[in-house]
Amino acid sequence: MTARLATVIGGHGFIGAALVRHLRANGWECRVPPRDALWPETGQALGHIFYCAGLTGDYLARAADTVEAHVSLLVRVLQSQAWDSLVYLSSTRLYDSLPPGSLAHETELLPVAPQVSRHLFDLTKLTGESLCLAMGRGRARVARLSCVFEDMADPAGFLPALLRQVAQAPRGAVVPIDSSPQAARDYIHMTDVLRGLVDIAQRGTQSVYNVASGENLSNARLADLVSQYAARQLTFRSSQHLPEPVVVDIRRLEDEFGWRPARPADVITPWLRQMAGA
Repeated sequence: MTARLATVIGGHGFIGAALVRHLRANGWECRVPPRDALWPETGQALGHIFYCAGLTGDYLARAADTVEAHVSLLVRVLQSQAWDSLVYLSSTRLYDSLPPGSLAHETELLPVAPQVSRHLFDLTKLTGESLCLAMGRGRARVARLSCVFEDMADPAGFLPALLRQVAQAPRGAVVPIDSSPQAARDYIHMTDVLRGLVDIAQRGTQSVYNVASGENLSNARLADLVSQYAARQLTFRSSQHLPEPVVVDIRRLEDEFGWRPARPADVITPWLRQMAGA
């Protein structure tokens, strides 16, 4: 195996760019092919491929691009010859249709319906996952990521946007949020994601891994943290009753790699303390 060579597909995106920085800082040779790269590549070692290309919020408006990123480009990359492993970035959003409050394991049978428009994302991601298993010659694996955050400057994501609103408000202010206190998500910090992806690439033995914190952080809990540490108050414009979200099962990573991700509340608490003193 080409232990310290990586090729990052989608290396200019949020996770891809962070992964490139992480790999290079740790002594890896890291290739980032341009968007118009010709695949399959032949005659050039690719090492460990990290497939980070994909669409999230605008996948319906750009349906053709979604299929290209999640499926068609992946087929061409898988047809390349000289690679040691491939990690395909998928999403724990695939579990959203499971019964409320259930424990979502990697082996779950996932309901999808073509007539449900938001399932375009699920169908294309699941097709990509299936292609990895069918064409990957035992060397392609899937990482289902939960809501990844790095810091308050993240260009997208509910949690960074909320923290920016809090930071921009004066001490003692009431900050209105366009959400419900019952809404909850599994957040995972970028540092843990990068470590997990490299572990899966180099040492993974299973076909699919949940890369998540394994706990849901509710908006109500966020409001408590903001009140306790940041000297502000959150108020929610919606009182919509929401079903309890699934809990993402992370025992596979725990058992195989000693996975102990940081609790999201522990990550953001120092940031909130800084806001209180600003």
